[in-house]
Amino acid sequence: MFEAGKILLGRFPDPQLESRLLLCKSASITAEVFFAEKRRMLTQEQEHRFFRLIAQRKSGIPLAYLTNVKEFWSIPLEVYPGVLIPRPETELIVEKVVELSSGKAEVIADIGTGSGNIAISLARELPEADILATDISRNAVRLAKLNTTRMNIPNIKVVQGDLFLPLKELKQKKCDFIVSNPPYVAKKEWGKLPSEIRRHEPKKALVAGETGLEFIRELVKGAPKFLRPGGYLVFEVGYGQRRRVIQMFGREWSRVRSYKDLSGIPRVVVARKRIR
Repeated sequence: MFEAGKILLGRFPDPQLESRLLLCKSASITAEVFFAEKRRMLTQEQEHRFFRLIAQRKSGIPLAYLTNVKEFWSIPLEVYPGVLIPRPETELIVEKVVELSSGKAEVIADIGTGSGNIAISLARELPEADILATDISRNAVRLAKLNTTRMNIPNIKVVQGDLFLPLKELKQKKCDFIVSNPPYVAKKEWGKLPSEIRRHEPKKALVAGETGLEFIRELVKGAPKFLRPGGYLVFEVGYGQRRRVIQMFGREWSRVRSYKDLSGIPRVVVARKRIR
C-alpha cells in the first residue's frame, strides 16, 4: 500500500488514507478488518482491482465515486457517478433545522435531494417528521431511494420532479420546513472549478444559469405557497451571494438570517414566513 500511496503523493492531501480506502474497496473489507489483519494478502484479482482504482484516482476521478461511499452527518451514504457528492458544509442545513424544530410531527420538503443526504440526516435526528425528498434527476431519485431503503428509514418519501411540482404529494399539508442545497454556480464560474468536479460531477446539480441565482430566486419566490405561517425556508448559498440573496426576500417573510460555515463563509440562509 505504501507504494500505491507514493503514486498519489503530491496530488492529494492524504494519499495513504486514500490508498487504504481503495484497498478496502478492492478487497471488500472494512477499515476495522484492515487494521486487525494487516498481514492479509490480496488475491491477484484484488491486487489488480486495487491498482486499477489507484490509477483511476490519479486520473482525477473523485474518491467517493471509486469507493461508492461518502460520509455525511456521520452517516455512510452510497454515492455513484451522475449524482452530486455531499459536502461537509451542507451539514449546516441539518444543524439549523434541528435547532429550529419542535421535534414533533413536522412536515419537511427537501428539494434537490441528490443522494438523500439532507433528508436522511434529518430523518435520523427528527424521527417524528414526515419528509418528502425530491429531485429532477432520475439518477438522484434512484440513489436517494437506495440509501433510504438500505438504512430502513420509514419517514421519507422520494419523488421525482422539478422544484415545487412534487409537493402535490403533500396534498393539503403545508410544510414546516423547506430545505435545499440548490445549484448556485454561475455559468462563467464553471470553468474555474477544479477539473475533478468539472470532469466528473453533474453540471446540472451545480450550475444554475448565467448568474448562479436562478434556482434560488425560484425557491424564494415559490416557497411561501407551500409553507405554513411561521414555517422556515433553509438553503445553501455560494461564496459572495449572501447580500444578493437576502435582497430577494419580500414582505411574506418576517426574518431572514445567514450563517457561516467553518471556513467563515456565509453558507446557509434561514428565512421564516410571516405569521399574519
